[in-house]
Amino acid sequence: MHTEIERKFLVTGEFKQFAYHHSHIEQGYFATDPGRTVRIRIRDEKAYLTIKGPSVNEGLSRYEFETEIPVDDAKMMMTMCMPGQIVKDRYLIRSGKHIVEVDEFAGDNEGLVIAEIELESEDEAYVKPDFLGKEVTGDVRFYNKYLSKHPYNSWNDTDKKL
Repeated sequence: MHTEIERKFLVTGEFKQFAYHHSHIEQGYFATDPGRTVRIRIRDEKAYLTIKGPSVNEGLSRYEFETEIPVDDAKMMMTMCMPGQIVKDRYLIRSGKHIVEVDEFAGDNEGLVIAEIELESEDEAYVKPDFLGKEVTGDVRFYNKYLSKHPYNSWNDTDKKL
């Protein structure tokens, strides 16, 4: 069993020059009910089926199952997903012993940039890079499944100012 433990932050500074890897991601959802998420993700030339359980500890951790699937199958499954595809570019940046994943959203979520740091335990220390702003761990508005139904570009200015 795999438990995903991560902290999420808004990105407020320049980050691309620190990236050692960049990839393009497209993902669609079959289920986004409270307590479960089932998605298809195509990341560059690979594809994945992912199932996530409910978030616990204020959104800090949750069960996650992921398996690689053939890209052709993923492309076909994407046509069967609910409306609201997520499109983003991901940048990987080393920070201490961790990798910071910075997602720069496109399409209906353009303008939103979020970073995640995956941890081994909920109380694990980490180095916070200068480009990270406010922590949004547990704020459902910044979950990809929420953004698929409520795109960032549909938010009012008050919601965008955290």
